[in-house]
Amino acid sequence: MRILLLVHSFNSLAQRLHVELGRDGHELSVEFDIHDRVTEEAVALFRPELVIAPFLKRAIPASVWQHHRCLVVHPGPPGDRGPSALDWAILRGRSLWGVTVLQADAEMDAGAVWASQLFPMRAATKSSLYRHEVTQSAVIAVREAIARITAGASPLSSGNRACDGEPGWQPAMKQSDRLIDWAVDDSAAVLRKINSADGFPGIEDVMFGQCFRMFDGRPAEGIIGRPGAVVGCNDDAICRATADGAVWIGQLQPVGSTARGFKRPAMRALGPSAKQLPHLDQDRADGHDGEIRYEESARVGYLSFDLYNGALSTGQCHRLRAAYARARERPTRVIVLTGGPDFWCNGMHLHCIEAADSPAEASWANINAIDDLAHDILATDSHLTVAALRGNAAAGGVFLALAADRVMARSTVVLNAHYRNMGNLYGSEYWTYLLPRRVGAERARDIMASRLPLGAAEALALGLIDDVAGVDAEGFVAFVEAAARKMAEAGDFQERLKSKRDRRSRDEQERALATYRDDELRRMQLNFFGFDPSYHIARHRFVHRDPLSWTPLHLARHRRSDLRSNAVAST
Repeated sequence: MRILLLVHSFNSLAQRLHVELGRDGHELSVEFDIHDRVTEEAVALFRPELVIAPFLKRAIPASVWQHHRCLVVHPGPPGDRGPSALDWAILRGRSLWGVTVLQADAEMDAGAVWASQLFPMRAATKSSLYRHEVTQSAVIAVREAIARITAGASPLSSGNRACDGEPGWQPAMKQSDRLIDWAVDDSAAVLRKINSADGFPGIEDVMFGQCFRMFDGRPAEGIIGRPGAVVGCNDDAICRATADGAVWIGQLQPVGSTARGFKRPAMRALGPSAKQLPHLDQDRADGHDGEIRYEESARVGYLSFDLYNGALSTGQCHRLRAAYARARERPTRVIVLTGGPDFWCNGMHLHCIEAADSPAEASWANINAIDDLAHDILATDSHLTVAALRGNAAAGGVFLALAADRVMARSTVVLNAHYRNMGNLYGSEYWTYLLPRRVGAERARDIMASRLPLGAAEALALGLIDDVAGVDAEGFVAFVEAAARKMAEAGDFQERLKSKRDRRSRDEQERALATYRDDELRRMQLNFFGFDPSYHIARHRFVHRDPLSWTPLHLARHRRSDLRSNAVAST
């Protein structure tokens, strides 16, 4: 089918659907929901058989849904309606939730139901649930809806009506609906409220006389204090006491007309107010010690780095590099880099860069720190290395993963192996060495130029990664552990290690790693310090969540004259 994806932004769900529906053989194009007239024009140009809206913030115009079948992906079970579906489900502690694919009509979220999927809720942030359970359920439900439409079947129901005992329509959640009462709310209640607003809009609260929005809440073990008080810090996170303990808060967004209103690591957002906070051990109930954790099993070391939104700041690079150096000193044979459960890594920390006095200087420091880490992984001759991608990766994070000897990805992972969307950023992390080495020079050029997301299966077919396994998280972890153990225990381990060293030596003789890095950084220096401000403008818009006023042509295929003429010729 010819399917137009109508979106507020090309978020993780929209990208996953783009990958999966393209894999199914559908002809796809994307249009950002900018204005009714723009949407009408997109429909007229592309002439879709179906419009799918996986992520919208307003209603599809009647001029479109009255003449074309439009399906809306709603992050709630049948009967649920309203713009804050997942927020309410988390706040109310629902144990079961779902996704409904319904047809757009005059009443919001009330159209005919074509498919739905239920899933058990985890104690997790809204962002994490959205990236995993909601997205996976949406893929299944959208496929089911398309199959019913293709077969000429009727919708499952004529309207999305509330079941007995269910609330049905729920209004947009307000800050007052999730206000924290620090004297009364225990840690579980505080985390549930923060989780319900994670990603956007955050929970508003006052600290040190200033209003902030809080994100990235995690449990704190063995810490008590006056409820509501900021009792300490560790790395970039702060610790606030609750009625029965404390929670860690990783990200803050200043609120107010004079505030630089974007989220960033909590200690950076607090600024001078945080200087006197005592340092606390960041032992957490989930077993993490801060953002970086190292574990061993038999002859395999596992290094995880659970980064908020996958962003790797300069300081985090230094800490991760130090942890990797310690892992190399251990008497193991294989080191597995597991990233975090939501993201493996997305490269530079654009929010920290935006908050710096000199974003250009901060960008330069950040890219050099990531390059140092990538070099350490590439130069490892004492171990075999594995990058195990449990979550999505983008930009420099993709190429950091390629520095490992073997790259494994969960089957649901989406990769954005390019930099150009960030103001034509050239990129580094030795990509000019790593990418052609895996896929060849021609494919490398195509991947970097297309700027389209790749599913794990597509990346495997291109040779970008080595293994794909496990729809569910547990299955993927089991696959990685078995494969790493087999690598460590293999009888030819020493031969494989020697082969790795020999290849690196041959490559170095042909062209030194330092020259790849120097050439990449020379171009990056122009991005950061040159006359073209495209990178700085794109970063600012990204950090401040400014909506785009146009749809990029690599997504809006219907707006490309070359593709339109080819489509007309073939009809």
